[in-house]
Amino acid sequence: MGLKNALKLKKNRKKFRWSDRKYVVRTLDLYKKSDPLEGANQAKGIVIQKIQKEAKQPNSAMRKCCKVQLTKNGKIVTAFIPGNLAQKFIEEHDEVLIERIGGKQGRTKGDIPGVRFKVIKVNDQPLHLLWKGKIEKGRR
Repeated sequence: MGLKNALKLKKNRKKFRWSDRKYVVRTLDLYKKSDPLEGANQAKGIVIQKIQKEAKQPNSAMRKCCKVQLTKNGKIVTAFIPGNLAQKFIEEHDEVLIERIGGKQGRTKGDIPGVRFKVIKVNDQPLHLLWKGKIEKGRR
């Protein structure tokens, strides 16, 4: 260590930050580039098929999900269908609105592997009101 060594230490710190993956992702905004919703909170899509995902250990359940093709960019994502028997109100070729479930750091939430989104509207009708029986499903 000598006089004016702080400059070299500072320069090295700046240089070697690029070997830290989190720094690179944050600085180059890589999450937004790989994100299917392209930085938006919600997106519309068409239901391709309904599927069931098995819950992670120690739970044993079949979580109801659906494959959705987004209208904005054509990407296909898996979305969770929340609510008791709510999958009855979703058919193939329905238009749905999806949003993020809200797991930590953009990852999956709870015991559903590989599912980062949930359905909130079906044919412009709120899903939670449909399965509560407050409204009927809109015809398209």
